[in-house]
Amino acid sequence: MWNETTLGELFTLKHGYALKGEYFSHSGEFVVTTPGHFHEEGGFRERSGKEKFYTGDVKENFILKRGDLVIAMTEQGEGLLGSTASIPVGNYYLHNQRIGLIENLKFELIDKAYLYFLLNTAYVRAQVVASANGAKVRHTSPERIYKVKVRIPSSINIQKEIANILSAYDELIDNNNQRISLLEQMAEEIYKEWFVRLRFPGHEQTRIVDGVPEGWEKKAFDDVAQFINGYAFKPDDWGETGLPIIKIAELKNGVTEKTPRNDGSEIPQKLHIQNGELLFSWSADLEAYIWGDGGALLNQHLFKVVPHVENQKYFLYFSLREKMQIFRNMSNGATMQHIKKSELSRVFLYLPVNKIIEKFTVLVKPQLKEVIILKEKNKILKQTRDLLLPRLMSGKLSVEQLLTPDT
Repeated sequence: MWNETTLGELFTLKHGYALKGEYFSHSGEFVVTTPGHFHEEGGFRERSGKEKFYTGDVKENFILKRGDLVIAMTEQGEGLLGSTASIPVGNYYLHNQRIGLIENLKFELIDKAYLYFLLNTAYVRAQVVASANGAKVRHTSPERIYKVKVRIPSSINIQKEIANILSAYDELIDNNNQRISLLEQMAEEIYKEWFVRLRFPGHEQTRIVDGVPEGWEKKAFDDVAQFINGYAFKPDDWGETGLPIIKIAELKNGVTEKTPRNDGSEIPQKLHIQNGELLFSWSADLEAYIWGDGGALLNQHLFKVVPHVENQKYFLYFSLREKMQIFRNMSNGATMQHIKKSELSRVFLYLPVNKIIEKFTVLVKPQLKEVIILKEKNKILKQTRDLLLPRLMSGKLSVEQLLTPDT
C-alpha cells in the first residue's frame, strides 16, 4: 500500500548560517558546505584542493554531523538545485546559507535512507526546481519544498528494503571511487618522488648541474605536445542521440543524461576522443584529466593533448597538474577565467632522459588503466541504479523481484 503526502508532513528544513566572506581561507578547521559539494544526480563529493575553509567564530548548531541530510536550495551550478546529499564526516563541514538541513524526521512515516533516494528522484527534483525563483541565481525555500508532493510505501520495512537495494549500488560506487583516488595518489606520489624531489632511479650516480639532473632539457609545454582545441558546437548541433559532447561538466561528473550529443559526422576526427586520452580544460576549471568515460566529442574550452613522444603522456599529465597553479595565476577574464594558448610557451618543465620516462610509464600506466576500468564499472553501476531508482520508488518494480548487486 502506498500513501500520498507532502514533504512538509515528513520533516522540517533548517536554513544555513550566513557565513562572512572575510573569514574564508585556504586552510582551517572547518569547511564551508556549498552547492559544489553536491553531485548533479545527488550525493556528496569532496573538493580536495578547492575547499573554502572558515576561520571565524562558529556556532555549534551549524556544525554538521556525519549522516546529516542536506539539500541544495540554490542553483549555483547547472543541475544542482534540489540535489540531496549525506554528510560523510562529522564536525568538519559547516551548514552554510542556501543549504537546507533536514530535521525532525517523522520516523514512523519515513525511513531516512529511503528519504535520501526519494529526494533525488526526478519527479521530486522537478517539483523543487519548479518552486525556485530569482532573476540571476534561482533559489527555493523550506516553505516551498514542504509543498512538494510524494508517494511512499506505507510499510517502513518496504522502504528499508528499497533503500538497501539502492544503497548497495552506491556502496560499490563509493568503494570504486576510493580505489580510484588511491591509485591516482600512488601514481602522483611516484611522479613527485622522481621529478619533484629528484629521487628517480639512478639519481645517486647522476650529476646535478644548476639544480637539474644532467641530460634533462628545459622545455615549454607546447614544445613537447600538440594542444588541440575542441570544436565550437552551436546550440543547433546539440541533440539527444550520437556521441556525447564533452564539456567541463562531463570532465568532472562523467557523461549523464543531460549531456548533449552529436552524430560526429561533421566533426574532425582529431576531436573524437577515446578512453585514456589526455585532456586539459583551459577555461573556468583549469585542470588536467585522463578521459575514461568512452568515445566522445571534444567541445571548445578543452585541449586534447597529444605528446610528440607517445610514452611521455603520463609524465605530461602529472607535469600539467604540477604546474597548474602557474597557469591559474596567468588566467584572466571577468566572468570566466581562462588562459591563452600562448601561455603554453611560457610555462616550462624539465624533460628527463627517455629511459627514466620509460621506467615511470611502466610503473604508472597499469595504475591509470585500472582507474579507467573502475570508472567503466561505476558507469554501469550508475546506469543500473538510475534505471532501478524510478521504478522502485514508484512501485512499478517490487523489491521481491530484485537482489542486491554482487560485491
